[in-house]
Amino acid sequence: MHIGFGLTGSFCTLAAALDTMRRLTARGHTLQPVASYHVDQLDTRFFARDELYARIAGITPLPVWNTIPQAETAGPADCFDAMIIAPCTGNTLAKLVRGITDTPTLMAAKATLRNGKPLVLAVCTNDGLAINAQNIGRACALRNVYLVPMRQDDAAKKPTSLVADMGQVVAALDVAMAGLQLQPILV
Repeated sequence: MHIGFGLTGSFCTLAAALDTMRRLTARGHTLQPVASYHVDQLDTRFFARDELYARIAGITPLPVWNTIPQAETAGPADCFDAMIIAPCTGNTLAKLVRGITDTPTLMAAKATLRNGKPLVLAVCTNDGLAINAQNIGRACALRNVYLVPMRQDDAAKKPTSLVADMGQVVAALDVAMAGLQLQPILV
């Protein structure tokens, strides 16, 4: 399959997202990486931008789409069989469920949904059991949107934080291709 792979700014989970990308390419899938502006422009304590892009280049030969015009082409070209956003920040989730398309990742997601293809979200947000709980609920109600199972990150120190189980992204994609939600959503 040709899969769009969106990366957003939950920087502490990007290493796990790269592992997911490796597993998908090992299965023979072609990945088109799409970066949010924060991923594209920021160096963090987890990755310098150039180091992250070098690692992505070692996984897929396709260049990272980092502009809205690049991502917009996914709609008319109908080039994705599915799209994954891993990690999907609370900010990206909130915009997605409200139809806001102001980053390359969101534009590619919109294009994927426009074409009736599955969009798999690996939500990682410190407020998943607070303000973003409503957005998780909205995402569950959207056609062709599927969630990767998630769990509390650290219930004692971060009681509202949720993190997707990146080890289940591939399984979530597999069942999403059949129009099903991998269960349970909350582990």
